[in-house]
Amino acid sequence: MSFGLVSFGEALGDAAPVADVVAQYTDDVNRVLGYGYRQVHRAAPDVGLTDLAERAARRALDAATLPAAQVDLLVLAVTDLTEHLYWDAAADLAYRLGAAGAEAVLLTQACTTGVLSLDTVAGKFATHPEYATALVVAANRTCEAYWNRMDTQPMVFSDGAVATVARRGHPRLRWQVTEAATDGRYAGFYRLDGGGAAAPFAPGAEPPAARDVWHVMEFFDYDPEQFAQYARHLDERMVRVTERACERAGVTVADLARLILVADNERAMTSLAEAHKVPPERTNRELAAEYGHLGAADQLFGLSRLFDAGELHDGDRVALISLGRGTHWACTIIEV
Repeated sequence: MSFGLVSFGEALGDAAPVADVVAQYTDDVNRVLGYGYRQVHRAAPDVGLTDLAERAARRALDAATLPAAQVDLLVLAVTDLTEHLYWDAAADLAYRLGAAGAEAVLLTQACTTGVLSLDTVAGKFATHPEYATALVVAANRTCEAYWNRMDTQPMVFSDGAVATVARRGHPRLRWQVTEAATDGRYAGFYRLDGGGAAAPFAPGAEPPAARDVWHVMEFFDYDPEQFAQYARHLDERMVRVTERACERAGVTVADLARLILVADNERAMTSLAEAHKVPPERTNRELAAEYGHLGAADQLFGLSRLFDAGELHDGDRVALISLGRGTHWACTIIEV
């Protein structure tokens, strides 16, 4: 299924130096500063995920000179909770944009969702030959009532959305393949124990908090070696998924011009680059340090920024690589 990416749009929260605000989130300031992030982008309290998504989507549509009414498919990929439960944020976004004729799809597989969204477009284009244009929006808006943007995971979470217009037959930034894998043994990591059907919210109760990295350590009996082995397993499994994607695309990992990874902490990104046998300079490590982890939007953000900066050239193959709670791994190959 041949389609390419026509345009991009983004909407980011307000920038603040991590060093200036880290004490608002944790007492362990030096640990967070050691992650290597310079800036965090935080949306104002009255700005929701779909607000960011709408802003990014309108900019992508404007850049493509495409009226929203001509969109056949809208895919919204999210990392965290949307503004409401029992509510479809993708359908609401389509309505707000005026994409009245579009099928709306909501994807919620955490940080892998932006990478997997392009596979969803490929599948929908394959099964709906009348679809010519898709609008993909990947968004992250940290729900700070449940998730500490600097302490729940060893990352600094930023708020932002990136949108792209995908068009059947477009010759630039062409989707080639997507590969994915899942290991459900770790599905409970970071689970929010209250608020679901098993344990509904109780009147007057304190808001529950998402499980954090210490719950992950508990799973491994607080054994540093077991945890280190798990971290190696994550990298090794990611490399296998990338290799499978490359094989289907007819290239090797060494042939890839860039690897756009999860905007993780500096140590984790360096480790994953080494596992792929590429220098960290061929990844998006500098963008991660400057903008923080944008959840499901990391890879589209990196692709957009590198393309606009002229760092990608005709014929380059770029891997969009992601890992998310679940646990899921995903890799999409794009040909410039």
